[in-house]
Amino acid sequence: MSHPVLTLDLADDAATASLGARLGAAARVGDVIALIGDLGAGKTTLARALIRHLTGPETEAPSPTFTLVQTYQGPAFPIWHFDLYRLKHPGEARELGFEETVDGLALIEWPDRLGGDLPPARLEVRLSFESPERIGGGRIARLVDRDDWSARIDGDWRPTR
Repeated sequence: MSHPVLTLDLADDAATASLGARLGAAARVGDVIALIGDLGAGKTTLARALIRHLTGPETEAPSPTFTLVQTYQGPAFPIWHFDLYRLKHPGEARELGFEETVDGLALIEWPDRLGGDLPPARLEVRLSFESPERIGGGRIARLVDRDDWSARIDGDWRPTR
């Protein structure tokens, strides 16, 4: 099955944050956003901007690298920001309250750590550096719609091959 893909060139961290705000504006209860990319690719920058868009610019949004999950109360629904990098097996996510995210928004860094427990309905945001000279600056974002995000976000969505 092919899924619509939107490819965006993100020139810098401000552009990555702008994408986070754009996703926040389109987010709704029950959404899952899987943030995929190497260390330093911008996953936390995007998540932080999305969280601040929904909760206010003054919100402290630390990386949940050591706590594994941070929760926030938005005006319409709660937000769970997971960093699963340190998980050893998918079952550990259940101990973090992953099932509760159906009542809000789940942002998941390192979603591959969930294995088969990753919800099939999701938006995948794949952040990457296309070449070594991009490190520290621009990146590419590939949004893979495995839900209905292409109906909510304007852009030139193309089917995967």
